[in-house]
Amino acid sequence: MDNKLTISDVSGPFREPREPVFSYDYSIQRATWATPHGVRVKVSIPDELDVVKTQLLGPVTGSAGQQLIVSKLLSRTIADWKMQIAEQEGMLAERRDVMVGPFTGPLAHLFAKLQTRLDHERSAVRDEIKKRVGL
Repeated sequence: MDNKLTISDVSGPFREPREPVFSYDYSIQRATWATPHGVRVKVSIPDELDVVKTQLLGPVTGSAGQQLIVSKLLSRTIADWKMQIAEQEGMLAERRDVMVGPFTGPLAHLFAKLQTRLDHERSAVRDEIKKRVGL
């Protein structure tokens, strides 16, 4: 039986009150599960978002609105990549709600996979930013 992961809904970004992260809530389903389950993916602003933004765009200028759109676009892209990495790592195999934290501390070894994803998708992400923001 096909046990492929399906994402049925994503909401966010949400600003976590006591930590410098944006979070996204994913609703995931597998054919063998009776109900969907939730996954919260946290994107660290200083350790993931700012690092990716700097590596991707360098020192970016622009209006506050443009910066907001860039941050929203990049944080969602990072969250999607982290979902894919979590699936590859088997973190989403069990039927339970899951929280995928920032790839720092105990999950720091996964940051290299995020970096690899950025290296492969760099031009596509830049093109999307240029199309949506004009930077």
